[in-house]
Amino acid sequence: MPTPNSSTTDTPDKGQLQVNLTSEISSLPIEDATVSISYTGVPDSQLEQLTTDSSGQTETIDLEAPPLEYSLNPENEIQPYAEYTIDVTAPGYEPVSIAGAEILPTIKALQNIQMRPITTDESTEEVFVIPAHTLYGTYPAKIPEDEIKPVTETGEIVLSRVVVPEYIVVHDGSPRDSTAKDYYVKYKDYIKNVASSEIYATWPANTIRANVLAIMSFTLNRVYTEWSLRIV
Repeated sequence: MPTPNSSTTDTPDKGQLQVNLTSEISSLPIEDATVSISYTGVPDSQLEQLTTDSSGQTETIDLEAPPLEYSLNPENEIQPYAEYTIDVTAPGYEPVSIAGAEILPTIKALQNIQMRPITTDESTEEVFVIPAHTLYGTYPAKIPEDEIKPVTETGEIVLSRVVVPEYIVVHDGSPRDSTAKDYYVKYKDYIKNVASSEIYATWPANTIRANVLAIMSFTLNRVYTEWSLRIV
């Protein structure tokens, strides 16, 4: 399996990365932040140190990535992307570290980061670890569902028309896990997040469109029947 810090024979192609920073409170861009890029798993391997501009953006940089054909072959078992860690510091904000940012060849990756203003004398680093892509990692099988869903339970309804919601409440865990948190996610962001987890950006444009339409269709079907996704 190729790793981000392997030889150039394993990472002969190039992908791109740009980081966008905004305040978690005001959504305003954060200028003059320091962004360090390193190989995930090799914290002392700093490759780039960037500074955000008045729009809260870094310049776009090139980073090594595995061969393009790795992500185009669905039967390929070799990791088709390189993983990088992004460490961010900015005056007045808590530092942020994101490990496992995935860089595919020929593709520009955009990493949006919201930073939390420091409100106490002590600063606590926010650490995020991006799990393996669902097309590459090993995950539990999907929980089987009944083909015909009951809609007679208390509080359940069948909508008279398909409604595109503004937000979707996502349960962060197994449906049987009552301790898992619920998160309000904008519908557009939900679709984008699911797509980025189930599709490689290197695929042909029409293939990506077909997959996104399938994701939207499945999601709106849940909205219509209100099987498991709670809509607001």
